[in-house]
Amino acid sequence: MRANFSKKAVSATVILIIIVAGILAFVIYKNSEKVIPVPVETKIAFPQKSVIGLSVQGREIEAYTYGKGDTQLAFVGGIHGGYEWNSVLLAYKFMDYLEANPAIIPKNISVIVIPSLNPDGVSKVVGKDGRFTVTDVPNNIELTKVGRFNMDEVDLNRNFDCRWQATSTWQSKKVSAGTSAFSEPEAKAFQDFVLKNNLSAVVFWHSQSNGVYASVCNNGILPGTLDLMNTYSIASGYPAQKSFDSYTITGAADDWLASINIPAVSVELKTHESIEWDKNLAGILALFKYYTK
Repeated sequence: MRANFSKKAVSATVILIIIVAGILAFVIYKNSEKVIPVPVETKIAFPQKSVIGLSVQGREIEAYTYGKGDTQLAFVGGIHGGYEWNSVLLAYKFMDYLEANPAIIPKNISVIVIPSLNPDGVSKVVGKDGRFTVTDVPNNIELTKVGRFNMDEVDLNRNFDCRWQATSTWQSKKVSAGTSAFSEPEAKAFQDFVLKNNLSAVVFWHSQSNGVYASVCNNGILPGTLDLMNTYSIASGYPAQKSFDSYTITGAADDWLASINIPAVSVELKTHESIEWDKNLAGILALFKYYTK
């Protein structure tokens, strides 16, 4: 009886060991599924954040880089702050799209987004720093006009070194362009950013002139700028404009880029309220295709 009992006990122990081993193997297998590395092509789309400078009031001017290609395309919003708050929202929408669709970025391209080049002006209108929604923006358009300039009351898009003058024009008004080209910390931050990188093209988002405007300085429009303008225009439906002739502009950021041989355009949204996402996405994707040739 004792021998028979011992054999049964041994058999039961063996079975128990097999069962426990099976359970452990299953648990280890399931846990291993959870730590499978994310493919490289997914990882590279999540942005690398950098601070390219500070505003007059010390707010960070942020740049977000997606992808690792040698062809660098930069997109800039909010140079006119709260007056053109929809250009900042468009930049944030674009960032959300890139993070949700990482495979959309061609392997040879890096995308750099500077959502707000005038964060003081944006904060003055929406009442908060960083990301905001349309519900944060006041309905009174007269109030939003106060956010066009930086805290030195300088129009930043007149503070760059292409035909710079101390006093420039906005609509029928005279505006300050600073004490010299790049006198303002926001403009200086962008200058430093550009000179540290090897940008292939730059798109500035503005509102509300409804068009894609070529940059130009003293040597005419760069051939690459014409390609940039036409590619974005045809895909988005915004009219292509080789020049802005409503009034004289001096010291514009995109024109300064033309002076150092970097193609640049200003995309003007049709209104101050909408981001016109579908149109701009079509223009962006057309640029991706163009710069993969």
